[in-house]
Amino acid sequence: MKKFIAASIALVLLLAALWAAGPFWAVRGIRAAIEENDSAALSRHVDFPAVRSSLKAQADDYMARRAGEKVRESVLGAFALSVASNLSGAAIETMATPVGVGALLQGRSLWHRTSRDSVARNDIYKDVPARDPFQDARYRFESLSRFKATLVDDEGEEIDVTMTRHGLRWKISDIDLRLGEDDDAP
Repeated sequence: MKKFIAASIALVLLLAALWAAGPFWAVRGIRAAIEENDSAALSRHVDFPAVRSSLKAQADDYMARRAGEKVRESVLGAFALSVASNLSGAAIETMATPVGVGALLQGRSLWHRTSRDSVARNDIYKDVPARDPFQDARYRFESLSRFKATLVDDEGEEIDVTMTRHGLRWKISDIDLRLGEDDDAP
């Protein structure tokens, strides 16, 4: 009987350890995919419909806050916001791809890699190594099925990446770009 209880406790501890390590294994896979510029490997770690929906909601909210209450209440303003929302959908579709998600996770460092770093070396075709977006990240579990990593880019800007559990796998389901948090919107 004691062996059965000990084996049961060991099994429960093993399962708990596997569950707790799951998001970190996913982060490791995402890091490797970004470093190797492997969009197929990155796509295994991203729930694209959820990310697309999240980015669309963030963009729509940002535009509505920037437009102000008077614009939202007028018929013409509501129409303009609707048109802007539809136009932003194309940009969201581009961002909700393996290449776009990789670029979002790398933040401004991607821009520096493609512009300043290569131009400063006078070799625009030189391959500049990718920055590890999880280098100074802060991690926390929000629930048994939600895990959040707060990434900090070269400029000190923070991006929250939420991962949700899909069976035994963890996938990115939300990238909070914190649009307009520092803006003084009307």
